[in-house]
Amino acid sequence: MVIDKPAGMTSHDVVHRLRKITGERGIGHLGTLDPMATGVLPLLLGRFTRLAQYFSPAEKSYAGTIRFGFATDTYDAEGERVGESVEPALTLEQVRAAAARFHGAMDQMPPVFSAKKIAGVPAYKMARAGKPVELKPATIHISSFEITGLEGAIASFALNVSAGGYVRSVAHELGRDLGCGAHLASLRRTQAGPFTIGQAHPLDELEVLADNMEALTMKCVHPRSLLTEMPSVTADEYVLGRLRNGAQANLPEFSSASLVKVFATQRQLVGIARRVAGTLFQPVVVMG
Repeated sequence: MVIDKPAGMTSHDVVHRLRKITGERGIGHLGTLDPMATGVLPLLLGRFTRLAQYFSPAEKSYAGTIRFGFATDTYDAEGERVGESVEPALTLEQVRAAAARFHGAMDQMPPVFSAKKIAGVPAYKMARAGKPVELKPATIHISSFEITGLEGAIASFALNVSAGGYVRSVAHELGRDLGCGAHLASLRRTQAGPFTIGQAHPLDELEVLADNMEALTMKCVHPRSLLTEMPSVTADEYVLGRLRNGAQANLPEFSSASLVKVFATQRQLVGIARRVAGTLFQPVVVMG
């Protein structure tokens, strides 16, 4: 299920609320959003959490605004001001020229107030405790960073960045490059891998369906639309029985695919099988 996360909630808050709505205890998300941010938050429910290993880190798309004039310790609007404020006199051309360097592969320093772990401890916990935080830069990839407008000290933007990239750090570094400081003022995730804002449901919309599992199921992404890099097959009862019991089975439709999604009906995903040899497949995930 794809949630349109509201501002002010952590990703864990969303999971907790959806547990109450669905009655399903086993729920996990596919990529954290900061509390300030809104937008696409994909969640795996129930037996579908077994598929988490197959959702590789994917590029994410964002739209938001950057406030020039001062930096903050968290690199966003929720942090404390760092240094003195200035009244920036920037033009759209200047901001776009500075933003041009944020493209392709680059090293990025994560924010001190982030979930990056140091000796098993999240950096933000050390920062809040006043302890020194020593983070290492990570290599990320920005496929596009467009400054779409500038009104006074506020620039609007659209950004596509690889998993692990911090939009807050982009805003901070852009302000540093322009010599006036900056921080992320607002952020909305519009896409995470294959999941788009058009598929996302507000929590309020789902709450009116609380405990109506049939209606809630129809709000989920169709199982056949998941992991599209894998072909799918509707198997007969003999093959399904073998795979459900962990035994190998022949799937004659596939002689080259390495992984196949196996269905009992149009929506009922039984599991994922890996090709052993020829058309012989071994179940690696059994959903039931």
